[in-house]
Amino acid sequence: MPQTKKQEIVYTVMMVCVMVYGMVCYNIALDVGGMQNFIFAAALSELPIMGVIGFLLDTFLVGPTAMRIATGWFTPGKDKQVFLVAAISCLSAWMMCPLMSFFATLFFKDSHNANFFAMWVQTTAMNYPTAFLWQLCGAGPLVRFVFGKGLAAMKKK
Repeated sequence: MPQTKKQEIVYTVMMVCVMVYGMVCYNIALDVGGMQNFIFAAALSELPIMGVIGFLLDTFLVGPTAMRIATGWFTPGKDKQVFLVAAISCLSAWMMCPLMSFFATLFFKDSHNANFFAMWVQTTAMNYPTAFLWQLCGAGPLVRFVFGKGLAAMKKK
């Protein structure tokens, strides 16, 4: 886990990029009726705007809120670190999913009509299971592993 503000920014950028990219791929696949090779490249076009939104939401709203709630449940240094990490991951997915689904619906779905609310609710409902699984079993472990290896390499220098 990050120890300094600079490390926190790097970690957040890494996590946001991996989470957003995965979720954008998933949503494009839903829109076109299933996963196809072109989706991996197509998702890159949405990554800049959704990545910035995700970074801002996580940095200023969701991240601090998830940390505050999770540290109320588990004490860093006292309780097992895995419980704190899992709580932060679950809380982050729980809060980020409806927020990011809102912006995805606003910017990338044909939602400029009376059905915006219904489309946002449907998008959020479709994204929740994947966001949790992707965070807990994919993006989270991957980013923590790569970030940890980067920290270890920097300490050796």
